[in-house]
Amino acid sequence: MITLAQKFFTFPRARVGLDGPMFAGIALLLSWGLIMVASASVAQAEKMTGAPFHYFWRQLLFVGIGGVAAFGAFLVPMHFWERKSALIAISAVALLVLVLIPGIGIKVNAARRWIDLGFIRMQPSELARLALIVYLSGYIVRRQARLQNEWRGLLLPFLPLLVAGALLILEPDFGATVILLTVAFVMLFLGGAKLWHLLVLMVTGISALTFVAFAEAYRVRRMMSFTDPFADINNSGWQLANSLIAVGRGEWTGVGLGNSIQKLLYLPEMHTDFIFAILAEEFGLLGVLVLIGLFALVVWRGFVIGGRAEAAGERFKAYVCYGLSTWLGLQALINMCVNMGALPTKGLTLPLISYGGASLICVLVMLALILRVDYENRLLSGDGRRDTGDGRRRSTASARADEAFAASVSRSAPLDIGGAP
Repeated sequence: MITLAQKFFTFPRARVGLDGPMFAGIALLLSWGLIMVASASVAQAEKMTGAPFHYFWRQLLFVGIGGVAAFGAFLVPMHFWERKSALIAISAVALLVLVLIPGIGIKVNAARRWIDLGFIRMQPSELARLALIVYLSGYIVRRQARLQNEWRGLLLPFLPLLVAGALLILEPDFGATVILLTVAFVMLFLGGAKLWHLLVLMVTGISALTFVAFAEAYRVRRMMSFTDPFADINNSGWQLANSLIAVGRGEWTGVGLGNSIQKLLYLPEMHTDFIFAILAEEFGLLGVLVLIGLFALVVWRGFVIGGRAEAAGERFKAYVCYGLSTWLGLQALINMCVNMGALPTKGLTLPLISYGGASLICVLVMLALILRVDYENRLLSGDGRRDTGDGRRRSTASARADEAFAASVSRSAPLDIGGAP
């Protein structure tokens, strides 16, 4: 049993360590999220289940499941993710197709975004974004010269992204589509794509998303209520108006933990999409600034870890860190802006803070991959380097672990959606 585990995982060395500031930021955000779920969901939980801390205990369970999943992801060498990036992307797109099938996908509030696994509802869009970021990182490494010099090199990686985006729109999940495409643009820019090529694609993408945004009546209503929620406060503007009231009541230092009024069934989705408004009400502007600072810390450290990997010649690891860090920061920013009325409602959770099993588990796995890159960076700097034969340098210990893992899984060449060079 131990031999089998060693074939599939590389167990970390205790003395290597991890990025302390990033780990501390994640722990603080996760702990604060548990506290806020307990506080924000009390009235809703008592109404729905009769147990005031029902959602807190479930969130604690999700933290445990997410921790196990994250640890498992951390044990897998990054070399495996690189080799199987295209296969992972295909699997993610297949899940996006599966969720649209009636009887498999669960429909809630006119959106079919979930697959019910019994104890948890899985949201394939979360896994799809993670998988497509991994795929795009692999593509940039394999086709960087073409990406930097040819239109074809830029358009090819957008094929699976456009397919995934179309499937997300059908769910519909407009917010997830926006984040996926924005992260892709950032990654391709960092990968060396020409700025004017990206600008042409960006204008085209924004035009298409604008058309989609105004193609459905409910999205138009959201846009109108977003501009002036108090004009129709009893209908379409109710949620945003109450969110703004909560944020305003917080003032400088907040009303105190547990003392929110808006969470008493005035603000819908108070423990999921709009938990930031309750946090702002209870902790005030100072609390909001601390929250933004913690997210900024985690995102910054993610880019630092990616920069170190790129400096060591490990470009795949670098782009994974850049993409995942951008995703985390962008989703947190959009959620906060929605809660404060700066953007229309998107249905996106606040990472590590909002209640939700699938999104929390996915974010923890995402952060585990960044920490895995940091771990391998430390092995690289501590064990010396050797050439792996593909033009890159990798630590002796890390390379041996990657090669043993890859050999045990498959000796075939990686599947390449991007086509032949």
